[in-house]
Amino acid sequence: MILRALEYVLLMAFTVYLGKQVKKPSRFVGRIFAKMMNKSHSSLTDWALSHLAIEEGSTVLDVGCGGGKTIEKLARTATLVCGIDYAAGSVAESQSHNKMLIAKGRVHVERASVSSLPFTASFFDAVTAVETLYYWPDAPNDMREIMRVLKPDGRLMLVAESYKGGRNDWLLGTVMKLIGSNRLSADDYRGLFQAAGYVEIELVEELNKGWICASGRKPLE
Repeated sequence: MILRALEYVLLMAFTVYLGKQVKKPSRFVGRIFAKMMNKSHSSLTDWALSHLAIEEGSTVLDVGCGGGKTIEKLARTATLVCGIDYAAGSVAESQSHNKMLIAKGRVHVERASVSSLPFTASFFDAVTAVETLYYWPDAPNDMREIMRVLKPDGRLMLVAESYKGGRNDWLLGTVMKLIGSNRLSADDYRGLFQAAGYVEIELVEELNKGWICASGRKPLE
C-alpha cells in the first residue's frame, strides 16, 4: 500500500511538472517541450492560417510564439514577423529556430507579456495567437492591448485545438483543468471579440479534430 501510494504521489508530481512546462517552458528543460509543440501544433497552425490572408509586405505579431514554428510559417509571406512569449524557454527556442531570419532582420523575438506589448500603437497588420489564450492573465484586457498594436482594419486570430463543446471535450477538458488552463466555448470566443470592440468576427471549427479559430478586425478609425 505504501509503495502504491508513493507511486501515485510521484505520478501526480510528474503530471504537475509537465503541466507547468507546457504552460510556461523553462530556460533549459522547457526548450524540449517547445520543440515538441512545434511539431504537435504544425497541422493545426496550417489549417488556421489557411483562413487568414497575410499579404506580402505585412508586419505580423505572433503572441505566445512557443518554439517559433508559427513565426517561420508567417515569414514565408510577411516582411517582418515579431514574436513574444512570457516563458524563457520558448523565447530561447524560438530565437534558435528562426536564427537565420533574425539575422536577415525579418524576425524579432523577445520576452514579454500579452498584457503589456512592447510595441507602438497601430504597428501590425495582423496578430496570431496559437494555443496560448488558455494562459492569458486577463483575456478581456489582453484583447484590447492587442487591438492597440493592430493597425485599423488589422486582424487578430486566436487558434485552439481544444474548446468547450468540441470533439473529445470530455477528456481534453479534464486534462486542461489539471494544467490550469482556461477554455472557452465558440460563443465565449465570439463574446470575447465583441466585448473588446472587434468587428467582422468569424469562427471556424474543424469538427472532426475539435479545432477552432476565431478572428476579428480592428475597426477603421
